[in-house]
Amino acid sequence: MCGFSGEVRRDGRPADVAAVARMTATMSDRGPDGTGVWSAGGVALGHRRLKIVDLSEHAAQPMVDPDLGLTIAFNGMVYNYPDLRRQLLGEGYRFFSTSDTEVVLKAYAHWGEDFVDHLIGMFACAVVERDSGRVVLARDRLGIKPLYVAEVAGALRFASTLPALLAGGGVDTSLDRAALHSYLSFHSVVPAPRTVLTGVRKLPPATVRVVEADGTSRDRTFWAPPYARDPDKAGWSAHDWEEAVLDALRVAVRRRMVADVEVGVLLSGGVDSSLVVGLLAEQGQADLRTFSIGFDAVGGRSGDEFAYSDLVAQRFETKHLQLRVPPTEVLPALDRAVAAMAEPMVSHDVVAFYLLSQEVSKHVRVVQSGQGADEVFAGYHWYPPMLGAQDPVSTYATAFFDRDDAGVRALLDPEWHLSPEDGGADESRRFVEEHFSRPHADTPLDRALRLDTEVMLVDDPVKRVDNTTMAFGLEARVPFLDHELVELAAQCPPELKLAHGGKGVLKQAARRVIPSEVIDRPKGYFPVPALTHLEGGFLDRVRESLTSSAARSRGLFRPEAVDRLLADPNGALTPLGGNPLWQLALLEMWLQGRGL
Repeated sequence: MCGFSGEVRRDGRPADVAAVARMTATMSDRGPDGTGVWSAGGVALGHRRLKIVDLSEHAAQPMVDPDLGLTIAFNGMVYNYPDLRRQLLGEGYRFFSTSDTEVVLKAYAHWGEDFVDHLIGMFACAVVERDSGRVVLARDRLGIKPLYVAEVAGALRFASTLPALLAGGGVDTSLDRAALHSYLSFHSVVPAPRTVLTGVRKLPPATVRVVEADGTSRDRTFWAPPYARDPDKAGWSAHDWEEAVLDALRVAVRRRMVADVEVGVLLSGGVDSSLVVGLLAEQGQADLRTFSIGFDAVGGRSGDEFAYSDLVAQRFETKHLQLRVPPTEVLPALDRAVAAMAEPMVSHDVVAFYLLSQEVSKHVRVVQSGQGADEVFAGYHWYPPMLGAQDPVSTYATAFFDRDDAGVRALLDPEWHLSPEDGGADESRRFVEEHFSRPHADTPLDRALRLDTEVMLVDDPVKRVDNTTMAFGLEARVPFLDHELVELAAQCPPELKLAHGGKGVLKQAARRVIPSEVIDRPKGYFPVPALTHLEGGFLDRVRESLTSSAARSRGLFRPEAVDRLLADPNGALTPLGGNPLWQLALLEMWLQGRGL
């Protein structure tokens, strides 16, 4: 787990090494253990390293192999790298390190652009070919590792974070109106390739981008599992599916223990993280470290789930750390958590993950986490209505969207409304309609699960975990996003996933491993009550951000709309339980924190 940046000139000039060094320096939190910059002609790479595998300097980056004529900057973890290493040794390749980075480099030498098909794990990387001048960018199947790109005068730049690109200079920082519509309607999700800034884009998940020496480029999507029933599994019983899911998850958690440092688990007390702990204990992981966090109740909302996390920790005899954070510590951390966001992220548990990561990083450098199970196994409340929906897009939008197009227009100053040049349409609904119209999804529910797994999951919970953990040099691994497990879940009959209040097939499989009290409990979320029920210092900070001179100058929101929300800050929640006032304030706080 690391951070990298780079530049590819398209005007024949040498790469701007100083700009790459500035970009790289912003990511010292992602990679506190080492730094490096490399350049050759019109290409430069920078890297910040977090030592997880091969702790020696042999694995330093950017990594150059002069015999192969290749240089790589890599972020992530390839869990099957020992097997690939043995395979490549058999093909005659020789290694100077024991790192997964070098395995990726040799894999590219052997398989070319198809190297990504052989990698199991989370990754983003840039590979430079010395002889051809070609540069290849790649991002993992589920977008667990980020990769941002920007066109500046005469060059393409890329980095693991958006703020790194801003540090390089020359980026168009005007707001993207279509992305702004998505933020305000599509539950603050801005789908790739857009970001809220016009000049910054995201490489989509499961994408390889090849940039030729002449500046031309092409993209290839290398993974898109069908959300359809597999004829070979037509005879499977519910029990067969449960066993298959459990076996696949066993493999997933075992893979994610590969490291040269200790690996812990973030234990919320829900089914998903509890099952990760149970399966690791089942596989003989002794003295496993687990960590949970809780907050004081606010406005009648509970702020912890310690009763369940303690139950699991006791059952499996983990070395458990329980962190209770009083409101006096949450407020001072708020701006720091916003500063850690590569993009504005409105979910209330961003601050929770930030504070938890701060504490956990004092004890371990790698953790497993339970994110992704709800999207992969249909755990959310908007999935059951999708099964037989006659108008799937409207059904989905009613449950998931924070507000419709009319609501967005009523909130935004007319200057920020989508214009004909922007497409002139309801951007969020258009995106969902387009995604739902793609083939290879059998039912409306399959379409919703595919959308949420490929888009919402990537640009909400997964990004949230990456940003907050990496703010403290902590590597987070997500076994529920093992691509083979996701492929299996995509084939599973919808009724099995919806059973037992959602995630039925997973819950039934979990009964073989963890206490039923954890499975049969009411569904919980990572609670931060102070950001749902705004009062005191939190409300003051929200008011400050929305009434500041920067906010007034920007003029994003109609003043009367902001005044109404401030007059009744807790009067209404979005369909997904978010506070609309917090959503507006978070965007302004993020923009102001970037000096925009």
